[in-house]
Amino acid sequence: GHYISVDTSYEGEKAVLSSPDLYSEEWSCVRLIYQIATTSDTSPDPARLNLYLRQEGESFDRLLWSAKEPSDSWLIASLDLTNSTKKYKLVLEGEMGQDKSTSIAVFEIKITSGYCIECDFEENHLCGYMNRWNPNVNWFVGGGNIRNSQSILPKDHTLNSALGHYMYVDSVYVKHFQEVAQLISPRTTSPISGCLSFYYQLKQESSIVFTVYLRDMSGFYEEIWKTDSTLNADWALAEVDFNVPYPMEVIFEVAFNSAKGGYVALDDISFSPVYCSNQTGTPFNPANAGCNFEEDLCNFYQDHKDGPGWSRVKVKRNVYRAGDHTTGFGYYLLANTKFTSQPEYVGRLYGPTLPGNLQFCLRFYYALYGFFKMSGTLAVYIFEENHVVQEKIWSVLDSPKGVWTQAEISFKKPMPCKVVFVSWCKSFWDCGLVALDDVSLSLGSCQAADLLLPSPGECTFEKDECVFTQKKRGRASWHRKRGPTPTSYTGPRGDHTTGVGYYMYIEASNMVYGQRAYLVSRLLRGTSGKQCLTFFYHMYGAGTGLLSVYLRKEGDDEEIPLWRRTGEQSISWLRGLIEYESDTNYQIIFEAIRGVSIRSDTAIDDILFQAGPCLEVEEIQFSSGYPDSLNEIEY
Repeated sequence: GHYISVDTSYEGEKAVLSSPDLYSEEWSCVRLIYQIATTSDTSPDPARLNLYLRQEGESFDRLLWSAKEPSDSWLIASLDLTNSTKKYKLVLEGEMGQDKSTSIAVFEIKITSGYCIECDFEENHLCGYMNRWNPNVNWFVGGGNIRNSQSILPKDHTLNSALGHYMYVDSVYVKHFQEVAQLISPRTTSPISGCLSFYYQLKQESSIVFTVYLRDMSGFYEEIWKTDSTLNADWALAEVDFNVPYPMEVIFEVAFNSAKGGYVALDDISFSPVYCSNQTGTPFNPANAGCNFEEDLCNFYQDHKDGPGWSRVKVKRNVYRAGDHTTGFGYYLLANTKFTSQPEYVGRLYGPTLPGNLQFCLRFYYALYGFFKMSGTLAVYIFEENHVVQEKIWSVLDSPKGVWTQAEISFKKPMPCKVVFVSWCKSFWDCGLVALDDVSLSLGSCQAADLLLPSPGECTFEKDECVFTQKKRGRASWHRKRGPTPTSYTGPRGDHTTGVGYYMYIEASNMVYGQRAYLVSRLLRGTSGKQCLTFFYHMYGAGTGLLSVYLRKEGDDEEIPLWRRTGEQSISWLRGLIEYESDTNYQIIFEAIRGVSIRSDTAIDDILFQAGPCLEVEEIQFSSGYPDSLNEIEY
């Protein structure tokens, strides 16, 4: 047969192959058979094969899958494509890196309707199912007139003839007690829930254990089905309710107790998005367990016998005290505000009830104020409702004062539970003001979430400058930095993403008054319809100059101004929103102009491009000067 491979004579360029326009009204599965072959052992910049989804109306391609592991055989990747009403293209990209001896080849791309975990085993790629090799017991392909086993094997279920294929495990070669054979499905790439069904046959003289497990990315097994001990000399249908909110593999495992154990056969694995038992179980929505406190406490509540522990507060823009984390203008929670140092004072904030047996990742932002020691001022407990047990899963260590810092915690409990934020004031000397904002909960562990593919059009500057480049690099350009800037009384003390990550800023002490620094995006794809650009900016310092955002269309020198701020704005990171449209390819330009003094360090962070109009409006429309009530705090 034929395959397609990347031409290596162009150094450092990317090879791009794009599909015709595709539609998928129903769920479909993309299978890619590929190989990355290399002769060198390690390379600092390895070759990569990327697969992107290019949706109509989006300026950014979404990375679906990426591989860089070399192998000496063809490998298969299976990716779920959720149903969508929009046209899309699949784009394959080969990046050669620095390695001269590598080749990237693709043998087959196939899009089939249905889910990637479904399989009838009639095709030789076996839908990406893999046998975990074991010296004695393994899953084999049966049928198709293969009669090589000593048991009398059945006809297959799909075609009901000797020509069809299925998978089987035979006990003939068992050497040790309880050896297991595992058949592993491709890993799911989109959240699915519903009914998993398959046909199986058991022929046994002594006991066989046939079990189906789910295995998540951290290697944790959960049993979802097991055979009862009845004999099935014919194909039997098994159905099991199945909820996979984050990437998992399905594992079919067979254990024999003796060499006379007979065999197990498996065929026609299929999936339906409706639960088997026809119950309409609503899957848990993690968005209901988060809150940014802009409107109210969402689904959080306080116990009134504790007294009023946490208050929702808002700080007007000022240069002494940071505002909230969400926008810089909004509300956050502050503990220990209204009391006159009552010792032994506790404020508890309870979250909504979370279902048991799911892996969660909790993220939130906190900031500490006050001059005293801060240990134990904020702790997070898991409260199991049925046992009334509290388990402490996190407590604050000393962190820089007044900087919004992100905390993330993974947890999994067998029983329904609640998250409780506790602020405790032990004595006058050991009691601090604690602020809390932007609590979010996602399914899956935090580590697994970090491995997930970045959302398209987002740049947090944690790894690099993403789609942005400098017009010219030098001392008078944008710099990527973490921590505070060198000059006092100007610039941020930490980034907006986590409080300890990276942001981009201009260092005013290297520049002269009126000098400009440009951060320019690469060419972005033009689309019909509105786009929304969100970013965070930091303009603190008495000598602050200007920050402007421009749009430049391809083939046009004119820079269209979209947004501008002049002068010192706040000690906080503030959110900027811009709605724009461009049907031709375009670039976005961030321009900072140094102000009158070295206290003019301007910074930006967390840039996000989204298709569609902005859902909110920006809080301030005027661009310079201070409100009169500059440093009031409202409760």
